[in-house]
Amino acid sequence: MTLVIGAWTMGIILALLAIGVYVSFRICDFSDITTDGSFTLGAAVVATLLVTGVSPLAATGASFLAGAFAGCLTGILHMRCKIHGLLAGILVMTALYSVNLHVMGKSNVPLLSTDTLGTYAEKIGVQLAGGQPSLHVWGWEVATKEVAALGAVIGLVLVIAAVLYWFLHTNLGTALRATGDNPQMIRALGVNVGTMMTMGLALANGLVALSGALLAQYQGFADVQMGIGMIVLGLASVIIGEALVGTKQVGLAIAGAVMGALLFRLMVGLALRWGLNPNDLKFMTAFFVFLALILPGWVTKVWKTRSAESLHA
Repeated sequence: MTLVIGAWTMGIILALLAIGVYVSFRICDFSDITTDGSFTLGAAVVATLLVTGVSPLAATGASFLAGAFAGCLTGILHMRCKIHGLLAGILVMTALYSVNLHVMGKSNVPLLSTDTLGTYAEKIGVQLAGGQPSLHVWGWEVATKEVAALGAVIGLVLVIAAVLYWFLHTNLGTALRATGDNPQMIRALGVNVGTMMTMGLALANGLVALSGALLAQYQGFADVQMGIGMIVLGLASVIIGEALVGTKQVGLAIAGAVMGALLFRLMVGLALRWGLNPNDLKFMTAFFVFLALILPGWVTKVWKTRSAESLHA
């Protein structure tokens, strides 16, 4: 049960990554490769600030701002310097590797003896449980701190998802969505497309960096390699989520991204539980993404074929 709760916690944390990718990939209609770098940037910033004595809340907020700044750079390179969006993201992602090394001062920063948001949540959870170190969940004995960490990240992600949903229905959020849907129309209405796109990428990468910051605090370390392949995970979560909810309506799409990240992480956790070699993890990740890409279309094709056959019968 501890493995399942750990997988849920990781999945909910990575749901913020999925939401960020959803903003850039679906809302802004921008294939942003900056994600791999900004995820590590969030972890690097929060780890460096925490070991210097900065409060976990302030350090986590700073990681969001750092990721937003990285997104702004990608937007500026694309919109102002007229660099292709994919190349702009690659340039910023590549530069962030060196930036992250300079921020941390080394390739890995441990946080095992440092207070984090996770330790705060664990302390509150133990207090609410009356000091009991473990709880019985569905007949399984689980550490109280694991349940507390899961509850904390669920609450945080729900709040962020609700705020994002509200923002995307404001005038500014509607303009951002329209920019991704039809930039020519929104430009004709007097809206600065470059500003909207840059703002959207800043928001997306801020959420991605926040996910990295939370993951570093949960795992107890930040590593310069931890962002590799995160764009694949985020895209897979968004695609799986869209297949689950069956619509691109904003509220359901955000919920779908969260469910997709959770399901994706659970699949990875089960694969490891069944004896998957950790060296094959990236291969399995690519395989899961492949399934996420082809299964929705295959299921739709089969459903249409059966419907046509039933009508002819």
